[in-house]
Amino acid sequence: MGTEARQLERLRRVIGEVLPGNAFYAPRLQAAGIDEGIASLEDFAARMPFTRKQELATDQQEKGPYGSNLSYPIEKYTRLHRTSSTTGKPLKWLDTQESWSWMTEAWAEVLRGAGVSAKDRAMVAFSFGPFIGLWLGFEAAQRLGALTIPGGAMNSEGRIEAILQNQVTLLSCTPTYALRLGEVAHELGIDLGQSSVRKIVVGGEPGASVPATRRMIEAAWPGAELFDHYGLTEVGPVTFQCGQNQDLVHALEEFQFCEIIDPESGEVLPADSTAVGELVITNLGRAGSPVLRYRTRDLVARWQGDACACGRKGLSFAGGIIGRADDMVVVRGVNLYPTAVDQLVRSSTEILEYQVRIHNERGMSELEIHIEVEPAADESAVCAQVEKAFRDTYALRIPVSASPAGSLPRFELKARRWIRE
Repeated sequence: MGTEARQLERLRRVIGEVLPGNAFYAPRLQAAGIDEGIASLEDFAARMPFTRKQELATDQQEKGPYGSNLSYPIEKYTRLHRTSSTTGKPLKWLDTQESWSWMTEAWAEVLRGAGVSAKDRAMVAFSFGPFIGLWLGFEAAQRLGALTIPGGAMNSEGRIEAILQNQVTLLSCTPTYALRLGEVAHELGIDLGQSSVRKIVVGGEPGASVPATRRMIEAAWPGAELFDHYGLTEVGPVTFQCGQNQDLVHALEEFQFCEIIDPESGEVLPADSTAVGELVITNLGRAGSPVLRYRTRDLVARWQGDACACGRKGLSFAGGIIGRADDMVVVRGVNLYPTAVDQLVRSSTEILEYQVRIHNERGMSELEIHIEVEPAADESAVCAQVEKAFRDTYALRIPVSASPAGSLPRFELKARRWIRE
């Protein structure tokens, strides 16, 4: 059975679970004339309307606390998590034991893609709160038989100490926090090249697919290979990085049905298009609280090729997640995404942290960038270097200024470097 046939079989199973009791999706499916006998993925995509985050937020507000996107009675649910609220009010998300196991297996595929096995010792470096992502990473490492070391209730110094004492081989965290741990280790005079860490699996934000950020993380952790991962609380794990090609992430097609659409028109981009489009996702197993044709607002570009170097032939994305449609800023006619800014700023290895401030001037968006540099670095020279990078790359004059040491915020989970004033 081919990939599309398996996806269709799983989609039919999810629809069959949703129709009897899910008050959010059952009316939508019925209005579209869709049931568990849907003929094809194409037919589903043509008839099923999109789901938007605001619709889910409104549903939870009106039918709180958890909304109506629940396929079973509340007694069947065993997990509560919520979105990290990068934009808007956090969504609360419930999972049954079956749905949670399905997502854990998807995360296990992310780790298998990085070559993780029972021989590894895994540290998931974050505080275990309502954010869903790294809970899954922790339990997936356990599922693969790895010795797992919890990293909650520790500061950065404590986590570094635990990594060294327990001879951790796998570190999982956000790209920002991997850099922060490297910064703290440097301050403590610790050479992370002497640690046992050989794999770093990151997620929660773009970074590992940004070449300059990747170089900085790998420089901070000599001997470790970096692997990117993308997922959402509402969706679960979606992609993992190819072990043979750092510029490519593979879609977890056994778990998600992915479409790429034009962000403006909503039209599905053809399979031979490499244009940047918005990723739309349908769960193929999270029947307890699924999303169907969910507009992520995350932008990707389909990779075209007969087969990857690793042997995979399925849906893959070049450059990982390019950015969010919501985050794009037009500066004097130039479209700028946070990942593009990250690439230019991180090209200077002397920059420890940065912040982007956006303000409106005469009806137009303008940027200014604040950076923190290494103590021994020439602040003026580094600022001039970044300004030149923006002129050379985008023909934009972007002011860059140095901030005092330690004045810019550090982050454990998702970084919030873009400040709209």
